[in-house]
Amino acid sequence: MESIMKHQLLFLFCLVVYLTPSKAQNTGDNVLKFLEGEMKEQGIPGIQVAVIQDNKVVLLENLGTSNVSFSIKTSDSTLFSINSIAKIFAATAVMQLMEAGHINIDDPISNHLEGLPDNWGTVTVKQLLSHTSGLPDIEDSDSDGLIGGKGQDSAWVKVRQMPLRFKAGDEFNYNATNYLLIQMLIEKYGECSFEEFVEKNQLRVAGMPRTIFGNSYDVVENKSPTYSFYRFDMNKGDYVKGNKLLEVYEEFPSMLRADAGAFSSAKELAKWIMALEKGKLLKDERSLDLMWEPVRLNNGAYGQFGGFLNAYGLGWPVAKRESHPAVVVIGGGRAALGIYPKDGLAIVILTNLSGVYVHELVDHISKFYLQ
Repeated sequence: MESIMKHQLLFLFCLVVYLTPSKAQNTGDNVLKFLEGEMKEQGIPGIQVAVIQDNKVVLLENLGTSNVSFSIKTSDSTLFSINSIAKIFAATAVMQLMEAGHINIDDPISNHLEGLPDNWGTVTVKQLLSHTSGLPDIEDSDSDGLIGGKGQDSAWVKVRQMPLRFKAGDEFNYNATNYLLIQMLIEKYGECSFEEFVEKNQLRVAGMPRTIFGNSYDVVENKSPTYSFYRFDMNKGDYVKGNKLLEVYEEFPSMLRADAGAFSSAKELAKWIMALEKGKLLKDERSLDLMWEPVRLNNGAYGQFGGFLNAYGLGWPVAKRESHPAVVVIGGGRAALGIYPKDGLAIVILTNLSGVYVHELVDHISKFYLQ
């Protein structure tokens, strides 16, 4: 009789466990419900989300449509444009070169690169990575292309003739020239192209065979188009929002691949995060701390994007705060990757719609896990 009762109690216990959803499952369901609401409200065709806790993927889901024209559903293999998230590959590459003894983060860039204007000479590697260099921008903010409109070589000649915007360290100015020089630095000591260096020293190590560099019009298996509700109004000379979904075509110059031009998936970026945090990409923990440390301006303040991203490290926007500090990098207004170092949490959200405040979605989702 006692044996029978024990078996009955064990059965009931197992039944209760089976019927009671785990906290993790409930949290994941709440995250997906939140994202589905945002997709409906903002008109986002497709989303990938990955959540990593304590170096384990606890949520990996695909929502909506990756290709609207052909009604193709988003899947683990879908590649999304991640734009400026390429900067974290570049920043990590610089840390790798520093660990190898090729450079010091405080070195003037003129110690390593030749042919630069004299007034660029004292700008440091750290100031390039943190966008505090004061260098003129090789990109034209009005046209979204390179200055001069005559290609890479012409723009490189032209930018070196332009005056500095401010004394190095005085201000924060997010511009592509900084990462053009970072790419030159990586290619010099890596003795290969930037893309090859990243593939060999990061993507291959993390197990990311499908993450690539290129342009939006490149034909790649399972690559999602990028969409937007904004169109350029010739009469107004600016972008205006409409209610019609449009495909966006972007070209990322090869000399600026350290700045933007990467395509990946949430699944592969989750692998990159885990490789970074497990010490597979950087051997010295101090390199990671240095990369995420907010950089002060000459007056003691911090350069920032605004909102909760109130500081900037080396390639990483920083949420400098007492409770749940984070680093959250943004790509093209459609992709974001956030790491909460003190909480053992990381979140990746990729979408195929430009104009989404994805970094805010990342921080909102973090609250489901940090309650």
